[in-house]
Amino acid sequence: MMKVFGANITHQVLDYLNDSLRNMVSVEEANSKLFQSFGVIQFFDNEEDLQILKESISISQSIVLDPDRAEYGDFQTNIELANNIALHLTTKDISPEIIIEPTCGKGNFIVASLKYFNGVKKIYGIEIYKPYVWESKFNILDFYLKNPNENNTKHNLPEVSIIHTSIFDFDFKNIAKENNTKKILIIGNPPWVTNAKLGSLNSSNLPKKTNFKNHNGLDAITGKGNFDIAEYITLMMVETFQNQNGNIALLVKNAVIKNIVFDQINNKYHISDLEKYLIDSKKEFNVSVEASLFYCKLNSNPTFWCTEFDFYNNSDVKSNFGWATDKFVSNLDNYSDSIQIDGKCPFEWRQGIKHDCSSIMELELVNGCFVNGLKEEVSLESDLVYGILKSSDLKNTIINQTRKHTIITQKKVGQETDYIKYNFPKTYKYLSEHQDIFNARKSSIYNNKPPFSIFGVGEYSFKPYKVAISGLYKTYHFTLILPQNQKPVMLDDTCYMLGFDKLEFAVYSHILLNAKITTKLLQSITFADAKRTFTKDVLRRIDLLALAEIIDKSELKKELDYINQTYNFNLTLDYWDDFMNEMKPIERIQMELFA
Repeated sequence: MMKVFGANITHQVLDYLNDSLRNMVSVEEANSKLFQSFGVIQFFDNEEDLQILKESISISQSIVLDPDRAEYGDFQTNIELANNIALHLTTKDISPEIIIEPTCGKGNFIVASLKYFNGVKKIYGIEIYKPYVWESKFNILDFYLKNPNENNTKHNLPEVSIIHTSIFDFDFKNIAKENNTKKILIIGNPPWVTNAKLGSLNSSNLPKKTNFKNHNGLDAITGKGNFDIAEYITLMMVETFQNQNGNIALLVKNAVIKNIVFDQINNKYHISDLEKYLIDSKKEFNVSVEASLFYCKLNSNPTFWCTEFDFYNNSDVKSNFGWATDKFVSNLDNYSDSIQIDGKCPFEWRQGIKHDCSSIMELELVNGCFVNGLKEEVSLESDLVYGILKSSDLKNTIINQTRKHTIITQKKVGQETDYIKYNFPKTYKYLSEHQDIFNARKSSIYNNKPPFSIFGVGEYSFKPYKVAISGLYKTYHFTLILPQNQKPVMLDDTCYMLGFDKLEFAVYSHILLNAKITTKLLQSITFADAKRTFTKDVLRRIDLLALAEIIDKSELKKELDYINQTYNFNLTLDYWDDFMNEMKPIERIQMELFA
């Protein structure tokens, strides 16, 4: 394998171009020759490209390693996977006339399409990276040279346009308009990267700045405004071609497919037969990313669910996810077992403390002294020091001791912190000595906030009793958290919690949240490949009131007795009615009083 223009080129293509172009001086003549032989439109953009290529292929080329473009989300699809995807599409009786690869890379999907789709008239490949543009063209020539029977009938050759431009500058509407009666296939592998990542790399291959999902200001600041480029591209293709006959088959991250199905309830794109084929990204791309082939049919009545398969053995359906009326569900088949408690939690779920300064704010107690993450022994008043739990700590049923402590500088977000200087001089001295570390925090949420500010703090943080779950771990287990040294225990921002003033209310909630039906609900509405299995949006769907109304009282008593015996409590159900009333809306309580 040799290199020309930074692109890989086989010896066969090299020899062919050397022989065919040696005596050609006109770019028009060269382009005409390559179009007639291989269907590639405007192989050379200008005279200079032709002359440089001729000079390059006439001398020996050294082998150069491919640049690592993984940081750009550039994971090139190997030809075997591209072939298998094209072959899979033929089993669905897909026979496109127009093929579009919005980010064509080295052109393996184009070559696979030439191999498996016989009725293709035109192929459009868009690519911003110039070496890949050349390599796509070289690979098309290599395919025909290795398969001469494919181009015996020259007038049936598909016209292939490999266009060097950013996908975000290319007008796909013209293709849609020119081919509005033809069957279209959009195929490929858009970049697996976010807009924020590409922006940090100063990439020019970015959409115009836009909050394309219309998130509010805080959501946009804290991350929801960051989106996957592949999702943007996929939706661009859907919006442009949804009213034309054809199909989409794109390799994207699983989160992209979930988002598309989730937003379909509002977008109502004219797509149906939504399917997700799980691939082994480690095997295919040597990366640890949960990804799949997303397939759908265009120009059809909107569908609001997606069927999941294993790409390598797609005879069996793994699951169906999507919308069940007005609820988004990860497993539609099992959802019916717990649908009665899918509603709105009467208590507000909260996230734990966020400070982004663990080396300073988190402490361990070693031989009676606090030690920070920098291994410094710390002298400070104990008033602002609280025990803290992280996701990895939430393994036991009940916790009343923590391995770490944290400094809580505020009781509500934005509170002034001057009081620390006067009331807790040791603590203030310690924090001030590390002011540079606080200043280095990157999140914009700390901008123009008082010194040593934290987030995720409020009255709820100081509730003595909490029921919590890890947002990161895939265990459907809730932990009861008790005070430590007569002070409430804090949680970090990877955890979610309910806070209570009364121990009985916390224990009742703990029993309900660990009930079998709750686990079934969570298994039906959470996605195993999500970055966070549990989020506020998921947890607030657990209708504890509905669950409390249908739970078997004998089962409730049994669980309460177990907690009493195991943890030496003496709790009863005497507060159960108060607990129920606490969860009921005021209007409902008033109606019951006058019934």
